[in-house]
Amino acid sequence: MPVKHKQSAQETAAQYVLQKVQPALLGLMDGSVSTLAPLFAAAGLTHQTHKAFFVGLAASVGAGISMGLAEALSDDGKVTGRGTPLLRGAITGVATTIGGMLHTLPFLITDLSAALHTAYFVVAIELVLIALIRYRFMKSPLWSTVVQVIIGGGIVFFIGVWLGTLGISD
Repeated sequence: MPVKHKQSAQETAAQYVLQKVQPALLGLMDGSVSTLAPLFAAAGLTHQTHKAFFVGLAASVGAGISMGLAEALSDDGKVTGRGTPLLRGAITGVATTIGGMLHTLPFLITDLSAALHTAYFVVAIELVLIALIRYRFMKSPLWSTVVQVIIGGGIVFFIGVWLGTLGISD
């Protein structure tokens, strides 16, 4: 009869990070970053918060489904120890949708300027939160993590704003 290995606290913490935190962080990062360009481009093109909101909603839900499926289908978890595909996929999908919706919700405000300024603030908070989660759970150096996340998110954000202004110059 095989002897069961009792997990140490360190192994249990590592398993928690691998099976729960990492999929959630992956989703939060993807949702926070991948939905920026379509959302801010739509706001710039239409100048209508209602339409921008629905573009952000569609981008967030679509990205959540896509990322959830991709994570669930990436492996069965037996070789990698990453946990069950269904749970990982659900965690990633929900976190992706939340990441996209956080900066989409300000577009429920009918005043475009107020919605944009609120969304800018929310994006900044999201990016700092992602950096802090990476620092806390992935043991990444804080300042390099902040710089990486903010530069990456900033690039996508400015591309969305640029495309939104480019599209209206016709």
